[in-house]
Amino acid sequence: MRSLRTALMEGRTQVGLCVMYPSAGAVERIGQDWDFIWIDGQHGEMGYHDLLALVRACDFVQRPSLVRVPWHETGPIGQALDMGATGVIVPCIDTPEQAQAAVRAAKFPPLGGRSYGGRRPIDLRGRGYAATANEDTLLIVQIESPEAVRNAEAIAAVPGVDALFLGPDDLFLRLGHNVETAPRNRDTVGAEMDAVVRACRAHGKFGMTVGVGAAMFTLVRDAGFQLIVAGSDVAFLANGSKQASTEGRALLAGSAKPAAAPAAQPPTPY
Repeated sequence: MRSLRTALMEGRTQVGLCVMYPSAGAVERIGQDWDFIWIDGQHGEMGYHDLLALVRACDFVQRPSLVRVPWHETGPIGQALDMGATGVIVPCIDTPEQAQAAVRAAKFPPLGGRSYGGRRPIDLRGRGYAATANEDTLLIVQIESPEAVRNAEAIAAVPGVDALFLGPDDLFLRLGHNVETAPRNRDTVGAEMDAVVRACRAHGKFGMTVGVGAAMFTLVRDAGFQLIVAGSDVAFLANGSKQASTEGRALLAGSAKPAAAPAAQPPTPY
């Protein structure tokens, strides 16, 4: 499998898919269209065995898997990495102290305190996998509040943190915006995007965010983000269903031509 870290270090922006439904078959079908797969174990509808099946499906299509865990606890972080995930995403990191705790959970000594013994990594790579695991895997922390944005420099400076993920929805809520209706442009989130990218560049870290739709993708690309989530299983399922049912009803009603299809993507992958 191609290395996600190598691609990023070579300056190649990576375009990703968000998966929220526990369907390994869907990843097998469309995963190769993307550079990486974000498996949402925080808000998605999946448990341990679903996550494991999705990571295996990513391996099957030879795409990196980034598992978002529910919270900061050590157990789920280590468990996701023991599944063989390429990286782990830890939500709602507001302070450098919280980032340091995530490093302790995700990285092996001497950098962190991750527990050794993951069954799948040993089975696939042998008992020496821990020697390179800190480089082979990515720890991505989410910046999702004004406090986190203010602390972005200090969070990015924490050794062992590999990337900062600007989480748009929680940040929008905490900035007082309506998640559904507020425009996502430089007027509403430009300063926050710039702060996160600036922190990443200052400390040699990667920047990740959501860029669904041409306008948002262009905005975050131009801001300097290197990991951009540009689609989701939710959107593809919902929009495809809506388009087909709308066209069918229009034809039944005797319309001269099917009604216009709905927008290709909702504002976010959720």
